[in-house]
Amino acid sequence: MPRLSRRGLLRSVVAVTSASGAAACSGQDRAVRVAVVWSADELAQFRAVLRGFPGAPVRVTSTGEDIDAFLNARRLAGTSPDVAILPRPGLVTEYARRGWLAPVLPTATYRSPTGLTELLTYRGVGYGVWVKAAHKSLFWHLPSRLPERPDTWDALVGLTRRLGALAVRGAGPAPLAVGAADGWVLTDWLENVLADVTTPEEYDLLARGEADWRERPVQAALLRLADLWGTPGAFPGGGRRALLTQFQESVIQVVHQREAVMVFGADFARGVARAFGRDGEEPATFRFPAANAADEPPLLVGGDAAVAFTGSDRGVALVQWLTETASFAPWRQAGGYLSPDLSVPLREYADGPTGDLARELHAAASPRFDLSDRLPSPFTGTDGVGIWRIMQDFFADVTAGAPPAGAVNRTTALLAAAAQDTERGR
Repeated sequence: MPRLSRRGLLRSVVAVTSASGAAACSGQDRAVRVAVVWSADELAQFRAVLRGFPGAPVRVTSTGEDIDAFLNARRLAGTSPDVAILPRPGLVTEYARRGWLAPVLPTATYRSPTGLTELLTYRGVGYGVWVKAAHKSLFWHLPSRLPERPDTWDALVGLTRRLGALAVRGAGPAPLAVGAADGWVLTDWLENVLADVTTPEEYDLLARGEADWRERPVQAALLRLADLWGTPGAFPGGGRRALLTQFQESVIQVVHQREAVMVFGADFARGVARAFGRDGEEPATFRFPAANAADEPPLLVGGDAAVAFTGSDRGVALVQWLTETASFAPWRQAGGYLSPDLSVPLREYADGPTGDLARELHAAASPRFDLSDRLPSPFTGTDGVGIWRIMQDFFADVTAGAPPAGAVNRTTALLAAAAQDTERGR
């Protein structure tokens, strides 16, 4: 059975489409070629955006989750696209180092959150621009099932224990759903806790591979997770079933099957919730809680960046056009699109919940970018390897009742070894 990814419920391995919805053979030679990881609704909305591009026609290829492998193969074949939308800033700097990319600049009015632009630079030159953001510090729930939302980490743990005890007796649903079959879900948990227990400087050192994964901040974060994930009755069917559950299914367990009360997930969970919700009840959200109610809760962001490949002036023109405020207006109006451009007025979000998330992004003093997406490719993780696999093994240990201290020590040793191997490989 094919695995679902965070990019959509129905993904084809390679789907070639025209931005106008019709690929005319006479126009393909002059079309701007774009490679994206998006599929399903995201791909359809991006097509609608590209209809407004005033230059050449645009032809879009949906590559599947592993866009890096796709682009490497195209490079070897001499058929690189003009533009790619990349889900990890580490790919931008890696391709720039190899000489694959042309420098690009956003329009004069474009303004991304503090620190994010620097992630797309190499030797002081910008090689990418953010075109889509993701808010990755949210818990989703149905208001009827969770009238009081936890505002601290300890409150979340206490709620999980109370609901877990009821679930063990068969007197209620499990407190949490988690799509642990998708390793990125578990790294998002870890990164939110790391954002709460580290300074921005400590967090950045880990992302750059300049800190030891065996030191106190990582151990403290993992101990927190072990305390929560090891709660009896925490997940529908227990930890073993959670490791077979993908992200979309975990959302469905909350909004449709009602097997769990809460699910942690990014803003794109709303599309799944809308598609599979029942009884007309809209899901609500609360922020990933900090240890202290007085502290600002962590705000983890992800994003997709547009790059242009060397030799393509049309690609550079398209990337810059994508940073104009009006370019993504069709997607903002349709809903489900969070702009990384802080100059976009909040009133332009027709979707109220997404507008609320945009307001949080605008107000955040120091949002942290998804740490695993910043790590070098062998460490960043894909299915069955890297940090994703290490976190899945940790989840399996603590949900099976392994002593937290031992599980944490094993996991930090594996993380440190993976970081060292990656550095030696580079």
